[in-house]
Amino acid sequence: MNRITDRISFFRSPPHDCGYFLDRRAETIFAHPESYPDRSSQTVLAKHGFRRSGKFLYRPACLGCSACIPVRIPVSDFRLSRSQKRVLARNHDLKQAQVQLLPTEERLELYQRYQSERHPDGQMLATSNQNLLDFFDSPWSDTRFTEFRLDEQLICVSISDRLDDAWSAVYTFFDPRFAKRSLGTLAILNLLSLARSESLDWVYLGYWIADSPKMNYKNRFRPMEKFVDGNWLSLESVG
Repeated sequence: MNRITDRISFFRSPPHDCGYFLDRRAETIFAHPESYPDRSSQTVLAKHGFRRSGKFLYRPACLGCSACIPVRIPVSDFRLSRSQKRVLARNHDLKQAQVQLLPTEERLELYQRYQSERHPDGQMLATSNQNLLDFFDSPWSDTRFTEFRLDEQLICVSISDRLDDAWSAVYTFFDPRFAKRSLGTLAILNLLSLARSESLDWVYLGYWIADSPKMNYKNRFRPMEKFVDGNWLSLESVG
């Protein structure tokens, strides 16, 4: 891929149950965690469709299926839609701040509330603060937590990685009672604003699946690019 990743080895997982399609089996390519990538390595791998989860960098590599498509937003070309402007206006009363990656009971309780309502059958149920850090932090990534508060109440946490030329969205969780505020969209808009202020090129959104209702919100950010057959192409040019 690039000489910067020559020291990283890769391995393929055995087939396992797909988290999106009940009738399919999935396979994944991982950068070996003992290679300990750094931010520059992560930047290069992101350009080739890799994403971080905990200390792992991975990319789907399923035989006969290419439904999981890496997507990113070109920061300089992005323009707010009317609905996104309404999201910003709706949340003008929130305070936001980047905070340290320290375990807190407040964040754990918010995460558990979000998972129990939004993903009750998911595989990311956290029973401790250490679980939470294992899911979202790593020894080598430049990871930031951004908190959104209504008065003093924590209602949303966004986790993201700073790359050399981009921000990469890792995960967002929020209080389901405030779902009408479109906090997931707000978190991405916040990353786009931050990337623009830092003159960065991209905001990576992870994987997009055309037939997944849970991922429809990603389709509302335009222009957007897909990683298809080794190339980044505009969403419109590939359907």
